[in-house]
Amino acid sequence: MTNLANLVGGTRRSPLQRWMRRIGEGRFQRELSAASAGSAVITSIEIYLEHYRASFGDPWMWAPIAATPPMVAAGIAGVFSVRAARTLLPAASAVYLANGLFGVYLHVRGTGRRPGGWSVADYNVVMGPPLMAPGLMAMVGGMGILASLLRGR
Repeated sequence: MTNLANLVGGTRRSPLQRWMRRIGEGRFQRELSAASAGSAVITSIEIYLEHYRASFGDPWMWAPIAATPPMVAAGIAGVFSVRAARTLLPAASAVYLANGLFGVYLHVRGTGRRPGGWSVADYNVVMGPPLMAPGLMAMVGGMGILASLLRGR
């Protein structure tokens, strides 16, 4: 049975070949930059709502909110400019990633500071600050760094 692409003179490409072509043409870099910007917006909304619920009791709770606008701007700029994807995006993404990793530390510390601390971990891990939630922020920062490393147009 012949493939339609073979009849018209084209060659059939595997999914890996199509993906590599998108990377080479810079399309994947643009898509990942856009995904980083969109994910940062969604993540910051979640962070704001949870930190608002905690009354922004620690000044560090404002850090992820402050790191979001540069990340979103760099992600959007990376969609339209290879230069921005190579300069602005890795810088903003590194700050976002570091902020997420620092958030994991702060959440672990916050869980330990709850009444009973780690001796009642079965309660405090569930009712305290979510231990892995800042990891989402770190992953979004990692996505932006990956986008900056991909080949541009």
